[in-house]
Amino acid sequence: MSISSPQILTLVKIMESLPASLQERVTDHLREYINDLQDEIKWDNSFAKSQSKLVAAARLAKQEIAEGKAVALDFNQL
Repeated sequence: MSISSPQILTLVKIMESLPASLQERVTDHLREYINDLQDEIKWDNSFAKSQSKLVAAARLAKQEIAEGKAVALDFNQL
């Protein structure tokens, strides 16, 4: 594996300066943080793909309201 990024090199140097037990803790935290970031990226991509459909649905709802086709939601019937 080739490490080319200066940020990664800095992170490796910082990690190497820690005792092994702390390296494990930091690795666990980083792994969890990276997984969270990857989840956010997936959600952002999913939302971006569906955004045009959401806009179309909102326009249709607005049109139906303007035309009197919309019916107020009765929460008691849910």
